Amino acid sequence: MNALLFPGQGSQAIGMGSEFLENFALVKNIFKQADETLNHSISKIILEGPESELQLTQNTQPAILTVGYSIFKVLEKEFNLDFNPFKYFAGHSLGEYTALVCSGALDFRDALYLLHERGKAMQEAVPIGQGSMIAVLGLKVEEISELINVQKNIKGVCEIANDNAVGQVIVSGDIDSIKLFQSSLKEKKIKSIPLKVSAPFHCTLMKPAAEKMKMKISNINFNKPLIKIINNVTAEIENNPNNIKKLLIDQIFSTVRWRETIIKMSKTGVKNFIEIGPGKALTGMVKRTIKESNCFSINSIADIKNLKNEFKK
Repeated sequence: MNALLFPGQGSQAIGMGSEFLENFALVKNIFKQADETLNHSISKIILEGPESELQLTQNTQPAILTVGYSIFKVLEKEFNLDFNPFKYFAGHSLGEYTALVCSGALDFRDALYLLHERGKAMQEAVPIGQGSMIAVLGLKVEEISELINVQKNIKGVCEIANDNAVGQVIVSGDIDSIKLFQSSLKEKKIKSIPLKVSAPFHCTLMKPAAEKMKMKISNINFNKPLIKIINNVTAEIENNPNNIKKLLIDQIFSTVRWRETIIKMSKTGVKNFIEIGPGKALTGMVKRTIKESNCFSINSIADIKNLKNEFKK
């Protein structure tokens, strides 16, 4: 059985999707739709940068959606890949919007608008330089949670943002609390890596962003997904459009339960995990969590041909 995965922030790179844009008219049309919907040339930022513009979260989020959706449509329309037998779709953080678009639950233009607004709201929630995120390596999520709980000198926000994979957990919060937590990890000889982010995503500091997005998400029409989607907040399947809306609001300040999502897929028969969009981050997370999985990362036409050959076997 197969599952389709869509990446989140951090996977972006200047020039992503350019091979598909050069070779397929339908991708040109998707990029044109994105420019028209956002009222500025997101396609120019994707293809040429500058890096500083692409890294602005209100640009990063719709950019990753545009590239992921483009590759999906190329697979479907140009290479005739039938997604109906796929057991699940899932997306990491903003990737959940790409999953919803590709499953027919959300219109592409509505998702562009929501992600642009989501990016702005998340950046405005915490001024640049006041938040921080770190990756903690080699520990279970329960162990990290316990370490945070016993850290008495942390007065601010220090929370688990992403449970990405076995031995890879992201912690988010205000800069002082994260520094204190990182110091205590260093004393215990536990490895942590600061992340280059513009805001502390997926923690309670993002609640003002969720408030701003509540009405915007509520006013958009959502349909029942054609393929089952496992959501980030509960790591469960959710098909009810109103519940999907509520979960997308909560997702802004909640832990991304990705490791549990992958385990659930594996336990219910998924063997092939196919990542669509820029980067290979999700493929790495799957391999860390499910050793015997088959992982495919689709970033080029050659990747698609390799996938088709694998599926013929």
